[in-house]
Amino acid sequence: MKFQNNYNISHLNTFGITSTAAHFAVFESVEELTACLNALPAEPLHILGGGSNILITKPIEGTLLQNKIMGIDIIEENDADIVVRVGAGEDWHDFVMWAVNNNYGGIENLSLIPGSVGASPMQNIGAYGVEIKDVLVNVEAYHIQNQEIHNFSNAACKFGYRESVFKRYLKGGYVIVYVTFKLSKSPKLNLDYGAIREVLNERNISNPTIKDVSDAVIHIRQSKIPDPKVIGNAGSFFKNPAVEKEQFAALQLKYPNIPSYPLNETHVKVPAGWLIEQAGWKGKDFGNYGVHDKQALVLVNRGGASGQDIYDLSTKIVEDIAAKFGIELEREVNVV
Repeated sequence: MKFQNNYNISHLNTFGITSTAAHFAVFESVEELTACLNALPAEPLHILGGGSNILITKPIEGTLLQNKIMGIDIIEENDADIVVRVGAGEDWHDFVMWAVNNNYGGIENLSLIPGSVGASPMQNIGAYGVEIKDVLVNVEAYHIQNQEIHNFSNAACKFGYRESVFKRYLKGGYVIVYVTFKLSKSPKLNLDYGAIREVLNERNISNPTIKDVSDAVIHIRQSKIPDPKVIGNAGSFFKNPAVEKEQFAALQLKYPNIPSYPLNETHVKVPAGWLIEQAGWKGKDFGNYGVHDKQALVLVNRGGASGQDIYDLSTKIVEDIAAKFGIELEREVNVV
């Protein structure tokens, strides 16, 4: 473990924002994390995973630690299921591919989501009808102040839409080090969200496998979301807002084709991408940054844009959607 000063972190965030960390180190085990904390050169402390859900708007003061705890271990297995413990530093999509290649189901709809395994419970990542809360068993989290491991059950994580206890109430207090999942050997495939079934039909697949579903999801995501290695982005920048049913009914009078998804007895979820596209932002180009032309939820850095440029653009979009629809968009990415 070695700290580096004024470390260039441009390659550590998928937006490709040029920035530095005053002090930087990588830890590959709980023991190395403890050593880092005991030798911390400066505060505040920041923890980085895959850098896929962060917008850096200024140089990072204090100390930035990158979690590289690896490992995929089956800890329980029977004829129906397996329980697998995964290091928080593992790449999420690599873990999904491990599961798909071994024919373990439950996370195939979450293929090609960028980021690390440790970030998955923080955000309760989800896509195409599946969320982490559907398969998560336990989170092992390192309590920074006490320097000990605490275990959080699925219920203790208090999952919501792109929410967890780690993102709100316990933010900054813990470092996720391992996540345990329960996967199925004979899963019920989720095909009815997005264009999965449409892609399967186009491929003449009537009895899909786990891999077929994963391949379809990868195809859909690649057709809509740019590869961050080519164009800097963090995937979906905004959450889909929850709208009261009364407000939604009023919006329907003005916009008969406005889509929605049921959320609970009092609210529906409206696609943020639809709102942004209807407001005319899709494909808007501001030189080296803008809104992606195939998916209005994605803000892009084409090279050389600052984090503040991206943040200011998101603010304009939030204000415009509020003015046009009376709906307040919330950013999904973490702004630093």
